[in-house]
Amino acid sequence: MNPSSAPRSDTAAGAAVYSKNALRLYDFWVHGVSNRWFWECSTERLHAHYARYTSANHLEVGAGTGFFLKQVRFPVLRPRLVFMDLNPNTLEVASAAMAAVQPAGVIADILSDRMPSLPGFDSIGFNYVWHCLPGPPASKQQAFANLAGLLNPGGVLFGSTLLGRGVPQNLLARGVMALYNRRGIFGNREDSPAALEAALAASFSRYEIHQDGMAALFTAWK
Repeated sequence: MNPSSAPRSDTAAGAAVYSKNALRLYDFWVHGVSNRWFWECSTERLHAHYARYTSANHLEVGAGTGFFLKQVRFPVLRPRLVFMDLNPNTLEVASAAMAAVQPAGVIADILSDRMPSLPGFDSIGFNYVWHCLPGPPASKQQAFANLAGLLNPGGVLFGSTLLGRGVPQNLLARGVMALYNRRGIFGNREDSPAALEAALAASFSRYEIHQDGMAALFTAWK
């Protein structure tokens, strides 16, 4: 892995929480506990999203631990896989998990107006990232604009995000969501189904959104 450098921004607050110790618990806490008890969305459905849309030329934005990609069957033996994140810890952990396909790592701020210059991708995964970005939805739509610019013609952007408004929330979810927003881990107080759709529509003419609990699964084509 040879990450490129990028300036830090307000986006760093949401990324900084992912220390190496935190990442050891990430999959259990997020995909085991939180999805089931807080957000009431299906981790299996997220797996299916990845299985359907991940290509042999894939960019993963928000590396996490590589949890979903570890279970993807790529259509070729040596796919092109690039991880993009603001946090070097997640790049290191995810790249180690996917070492068999020799991924590349790029440090970048997805809200920056100076994105890295990279050859285009046929698929981009953007899972559980948008709700971590700071600011109102109108400013966070820059992320979709940046990713659209990295897609090849006919390419697909897919992922999911947790909505903070306009969806049912159980008591646990309300408390955890408020805490995460106060600490800058999440930035989704104003994120609603309509706001997400408007942000996607600003960069894509064709897209789909499906709700699963508090999670919105989206797919957009260039």
